[in-house]
Amino acid sequence: MKIPEVSIPLWLNILKIANDPLNHLDAIAKKYGDTFIINFPETPIVFVSDPQAIKQIFTNTKDIKTPGELNAEMALITGNQGLLQLDGSRHKHRRKLMMPAFHGVKMQAQGKLICELTKQVMDKYLASKTFIAYPTIEEITLRVSMEVVLGLSEGERYEKLKYLLPSILKCMRSPIMQITSFVPFLQKDLGKWSPWGYLMQLRREIFQLLDAEVQERRQQADTSRSDILSELIFARDEMGELMTDEEVRDLLLSPLFAAQDASAVAITWLFYWVHRQPKVREQLLQELATLGDSPDPLSIAQLPYLSAVCNEVLRIYPAQLFTFPRRVESPIKLMGYNLNPGTLVMGCIYLTHQRRDLYPNPQQFQPERFLEKQYTPYEFFPFGGGARGCIGAAFAVFEMKLILATMLSNYQLTLVNKQPEQPRFEGLMCYPASGVKMQIAANTPRTSLETSAPLCV
Repeated sequence: MKIPEVSIPLWLNILKIANDPLNHLDAIAKKYGDTFIINFPETPIVFVSDPQAIKQIFTNTKDIKTPGELNAEMALITGNQGLLQLDGSRHKHRRKLMMPAFHGVKMQAQGKLICELTKQVMDKYLASKTFIAYPTIEEITLRVSMEVVLGLSEGERYEKLKYLLPSILKCMRSPIMQITSFVPFLQKDLGKWSPWGYLMQLRREIFQLLDAEVQERRQQADTSRSDILSELIFARDEMGELMTDEEVRDLLLSPLFAAQDASAVAITWLFYWVHRQPKVREQLLQELATLGDSPDPLSIAQLPYLSAVCNEVLRIYPAQLFTFPRRVESPIKLMGYNLNPGTLVMGCIYLTHQRRDLYPNPQQFQPERFLEKQYTPYEFFPFGGGARGCIGAAFAVFEMKLILATMLSNYQLTLVNKQPEQPRFEGLMCYPASGVKMQIAANTPRTSLETSAPLCV
C-alpha cells in the first residue's frame, strides 16, 4: 500500500503552511488521511497523526532513530554540541545532567521569581493602559530563562543578552530570512547590512558573551549557585572528564531559546483564550480564591481547572505544530505502510490534537475535556515526545500557570480586538499573528481574591 502524496506544488504548500497553517493542515488531513507524504527538495517526509503511529515513532528506538544531523539547521543558533545535535549516549548523558533544573525542588524554587518578574514587567504598563501580549510575556520568560539557565539578573552582559536573544529570533522569523533559508546562494555574510550578515553578527555577539560568561564562572568556581550553567561547569562527561567551554556554551543555547520563545508563545495563546472566554476566566478566579492569601507556587500549579485550561490551550493551538524528524533505519511497517531505511517521519502534533475520535468538537475551547479524561502521551504531546521531547516541558507548564495566576490576581485584562486571533507559522512554532493586544488596569477590591495579598509574593 502506497502512502498518499500531497499533490500541491511545494512552493504553494510552504506558503500555505506559513500563512494559514491550521486550515491548510486540516484540508490536507481531510483529503489524504492521517498519514501522508510531502515531497521536500532534499527528501520526502512522511507525516503521521494517528496515536498508534505516534507511539511507534516515539518508542521504537531500534528501527526509528532521532539523529542530531536532522537538526543541523538549528545549529546556526544552538551550536554544534547542543542537545538537538547530539546522539546516543552523549545526548542521553547531557540530557540527564540538565533535567534536574527543570523539575522537582529546583523548579519549585523558581516559582516566586516567576511571579515577582511578572508583576515587575506588568506594572510598567499600568500607565499606558494597553500592551501587546506576546513581546510583553516574552520579556518575562526571557528574564526567567536567563535566571534559571545562566543565573543572570543584572549587569552589562545580562543587558546585552536580553537584547540579543530576542533579536536573533526576530531576525530568523523575518520574511527575508525565511526566503534566504530556502535559497543557499543568499546565505552570504556581506556585512551587518545584509540579511545573512546581520544574522551572523547577532550569532557572533551571543556566542562571545556566553563564552565570556562560561570562562568567568569557571574561574570563580562557585559551588553554591544552582543555575544550569553552574551545574554544567562542574559536571563530568560520560568519560569522567570536565566538559569544554564550547560544550557548556552550546548546551546553554537550546534551553535559553526554548524557555524564552516557546513559553512566550504558549502563554500568549493562554491569555487570548482565557480572556476570550469570560466563563473560563471567572471559573479560574473562583478556583484561585480557594487557596486563600498568598498561596505558594506549588499549590497554584496543582489546581485542576487551571491545569485543564493550560492543557486545552496547548491542544488547540500547540506552540509547536510538528515533532522533530525521525529517520527509519530498518524496514518497518507503520500503519500498514512499508517504510524503507532512510525514510524521514514526523508526527503532526496539531492534527493529532484535532482528532474527533479523541477530542469531540476539537475546534472548540473546552478545558473540561481534560478533567473528564486522562490522555496518553501519544494522544496529547504538545512538547513532542520520546528521546527528543522538550526537556523543559514541565517547567513551561509550571511557568504558564504562575504567570496567568499572577495576572488574574493583580490585574484586570481585556482583549482589544474582538475578532478571532489568527495563527502564523514560522520555524516549528505557531504564533498569534497580531501578538494579542490587551487593555490593562489594576484590580479593584471587589472579590475575596482581589482583596487578598497578591499571589506568590
